[in-house]
Amino acid sequence: MAGLIGRILGYGLLGLVVTPIVVTMAVLALAHTFDPSCGRPGDSGGCEMGAVSIGVMSALPGLAIGVAFALYRHFRAKRATTPSPPVVQP
Repeated sequence: MAGLIGRILGYGLLGLVVTPIVVTMAVLALAHTFDPSCGRPGDSGGCEMGAVSIGVMSALPGLAIGVAFALYRHFRAKRATTPSPPVVQP
C-alpha cells in the first residue's frame, strides 16, 4: 500500500510539473505559427501571457492525469499477476 501511495505521489507530481511546461510550449508554438503578430513589436506580450495562463490552468488536470496513470498501472499489474482459477475437466 505504501508503494502505491508513493507511485501516486510521484506520478502526480510529475504530471503537475510536466503538463504545464508541455502545454505552454505547445500553445506558444501554435500561436507563433498561426498568428503573424505574435512576438513582434506592438504585441506587448499578449501571446506569451495567454500561453502562460493556459499552462498554469493545466496544472491540476496534469495532477489528475498523473494519479490516474499510476492507478491504471497498479491495477493492470495486479490483474496480470493474479492467478486464474483452475479449470476442472469433466
